[in-house]
Formats: sequence, C-alpha cells, structure tokens
Amino acid sequence: MLNTSMSLGFIRILMALALFGSVFWQISDRVAHNLFRPTEYFSFFTITSSLLTGVVLVIGGLRVLRNQPETKFLTLFRLTMAASMVIVGVIYNALLVDAELDPRDIGYDWPELPNQILHTWMPIFVLLEWLIARTAVPLKLKTAFWVLVYPLTWLAFAITRGFITEWWAYWFIDPQYGVATMAQWILTIAAFFIVLAVGLLPAQKAIAKIGK
Repeated sequence: MLNTSMSLGFIRILMALALFGSVFWQISDRVAHNLFRPTEYFSFFTITSSLLTGVVLVIGGLRVLRNQPETKFLTLFRLTMAASMVIVGVIYNALLVDAELDPRDIGYDWPELPNQILHTWMPIFVLLEWLIARTAVPLKLKTAFWVLVYPLTWLAFAITRGFITEWWAYWFIDPQYGVATMAQWILTIAAFFIVLAVGLLPAQKAIAKIGK
C-alpha cells in the first residue's frame, strides 16, 4: 500500500497532467477549426497560470516521490500558484463566463470539459492541495507579498502587448472602458491576491494542527 507521501506525489503529477492535457485539448481543437492564435492564447492569465502550476506540481510531486524535502522557493511557488488559480476560478466565473466572444470566434464553442477543468475544478483542487499538504519550510506573512511578482509581471506584459497590438486578454484591463475603471479592477485584483496569500498561510497551519 502506498504511504501518504507517495500518494501526494502521484496526486500532484496527476493534477499536472490534467492541466497540461486540458491546455493541449484546447489547442488541438482550435487548430482543428483553424482558430488557434498562439500569441493570443498563451497571453491569457488562465493559460500561463495553468502551465506554471503544472510545472510546480510536477516538481513538487517528483520531490515527494524521491523523498526530497520541499524547499522554501518551492513552497513560495506553491503559494503563488494556489493564489493564482483561485483568482482564475473566481474571476472567470464572476466576470468572464458570459463575456462576449471575440468576433473572430463567433460560431465556435470551446470544448466544455477542458474549460471546466482549467477554470473551475483545478482551482479548487490546487487550493485543497495547498491547504492539506503541509509545507516543510514555514513562510512568514511578509513573504506573501512575493506572490504579487508573477501577476504583476503578467499584467505589465499584457498591458504592453495590448497597447502594441490593440488586443486585450480581458475586458477589465482594456483602457477603452476608461483608465479609472481599468485601474480600479487592477487594484482590486491585486488586493485580492494579497488577501489570499496572507490568508492561505495561516489557513494551512490551522488545518495542519487539526490533523495532528
């Protein structure tokens, strides 16, 4: 029978395969319909977050299977991707699920299952994985602010790309709706990131104490 640590390693790898498989499914379907625009597809926060989360899960899973301790950087990356995937799930289901289609995609329906995996199920599973899988290296609350490095880097890229190409990954960062509205959404989501990161640290510790 597999011990708990071995099971965690395999679960992480299976989660990563679900993320990679869903992205591959979407790409394959869009290629089949001659609608795959790679520079746009890989600019979505959902896609970059899913791929990065998959990489972190594979690294974490392999370290568990090899009986190697989790490093401080891996813990920080796990926290970053947990917060990012929660943001993906909340923002998509709250603001984007009924968003207007790109005129070039009218008549095309995204495959339902991979879309649900990326935007609903994996955010839940990644959150649960963070909460349940104890970290070997405890992080201080001030460390949570490092979680902003990834989303702010993506945001700088997305806005720069938007001004250059006039294509925006999401309507709430498009300045045509007003710079004030754009800034309001960016600050709100950034604050949400900080609240998540700060909240996920003690939440994990609390659950660990309950499990003792």
